[in-house]
Amino acid sequence: MTFPDKFLWGVSSAGFQFEMGDPSKIALDANTDWYAWVHDKKNIQKKIVSGDFPEDGPNYWALYKEDHKIASSLGLNSNRIGIEWSRVFPKSTGSVEVDVERADDGRIARIAAGTSTMEKLHQLADANAVGHYREMIADLRKMKMKPIVCLNHFATPLWIHDPTSREPPRRRGWLDESAIVEFWKFAVFAAWKLGDLVDCWVTFNEPVVAAYGHVMPEYHFPPGTRDFKAFKKVLCNLAVAHARAYDGIKHWDSVKADSDSASPADVGLVQNVAPMMPYRPEKDAAVARFASHIHNSCYLNAITGGWLDENLNGVEDEGEKKRYLADRVDWIGVNYYTRNVMKGGSALLAKLFAGLPYMPELVKGYGNECEANASSADGRPTSDFGWEIYPEGLVDALRLISKYGRPMHVTENGIADAQDRLRPQFIRDHLKAIDQAINEEKLDVRGYFHWSMIDNYEWADGFRKRFGLYAVDFQTKARTPRKSAEVYMRIIKTRTVA
Repeated sequence: MTFPDKFLWGVSSAGFQFEMGDPSKIALDANTDWYAWVHDKKNIQKKIVSGDFPEDGPNYWALYKEDHKIASSLGLNSNRIGIEWSRVFPKSTGSVEVDVERADDGRIARIAAGTSTMEKLHQLADANAVGHYREMIADLRKMKMKPIVCLNHFATPLWIHDPTSREPPRRRGWLDESAIVEFWKFAVFAAWKLGDLVDCWVTFNEPVVAAYGHVMPEYHFPPGTRDFKAFKKVLCNLAVAHARAYDGIKHWDSVKADSDSASPADVGLVQNVAPMMPYRPEKDAAVARFASHIHNSCYLNAITGGWLDENLNGVEDEGEKKRYLADRVDWIGVNYYTRNVMKGGSALLAKLFAGLPYMPELVKGYGNECEANASSADGRPTSDFGWEIYPEGLVDALRLISKYGRPMHVTENGIADAQDRLRPQFIRDHLKAIDQAINEEKLDVRGYFHWSMIDNYEWADGFRKRFGLYAVDFQTKARTPRKSAEVYMRIIKTRTVA
């Protein structure tokens, strides 16, 4: 079997993780919640974060042309990058007024503004940052790579969210509805300024994972609290933010960058998808389905069919169908790394403390709950992160998301493997899974984007985890190909997996 002629071969990256690293600090962006989070002395002392800093990163901001040449040499025809909200608007856009309409339930159903508002936003924007992003995207196009531009990959401006501040006024990020409006301003401004270069957009990368920072402090994501009510509120606000940004991008990006694009603005959402498997099929099937609903489905249910599971009970209750959310996604990105194996915890505690029918628990020894560089309970190798290699789960993930009837891209798939022992076969096995999904199961999968082309700053884990096809010396910024780069290049060239 071979991959389709128009299949997109790419790599993925994110601004916060890749852009910084210029020794002169010209590329420094200290204006995000994540920057504050990883620099917080208490977080470092408690080992919540690594003590590594993103300003020592791979310096994509200055070295993008070099990286694009490397990407082109691999045979890539697409590249997923991010643009940082905090760079474009280093100061608050709250003073710029827009029209906000609400639905009967009180949530934001429409946001609108005219060209005069765009001009006001232009006055607040950092023109150098906007110009630099234009140059980066134009260079991708020059190198014959279709740009896919993500507008939010976890990091938010410090004026929206400051997770380390103990002083009022508190900037609570997605807990506050105002963040929806401010993100809309950023999204439509990006569409207005960059739409002639971009036809494929992503609003959010892994919004459910971002929301876990409010309920799973063990994930080490800001703000690092355990508040289920906050988690529900953030998820709802992020769903509304996506829908409003979707409408705004569609309106303000009216120019096709490529004649063969389906529309001037193809707007997607990137979801982390982990198949949830029952530890004991006879006892844990229901809890695994519920965990899958929370992690994989509830957000996508909202922006496709309009069901906003406001209480996260897994049941479509009266009043939870929202027309202002439905049919607000053109394609879905699937980020797949591994599966999870679930068992049921205390149902009583679940009902008492969270109003949930189940308390799902991850089973150690499977998925991302394994020892690093060892074997899972199923005898499968594990990565430097302790994530079980489970390529057949990618077919399960794509099958699960196919129910939404949208085209799919595998927007992230990779492994922390500094020695490159496992990555070559990891790539082969996961691309075989995509081959199966396309050619045997007839699923509409249109692209594969490896995470990542070069080593990067891995959030709270800093530089400890190396995902790159190319190793990066973070002192000199030199890029050195690993064997897996040649494996990926050969598959792209032949469009087959040996």
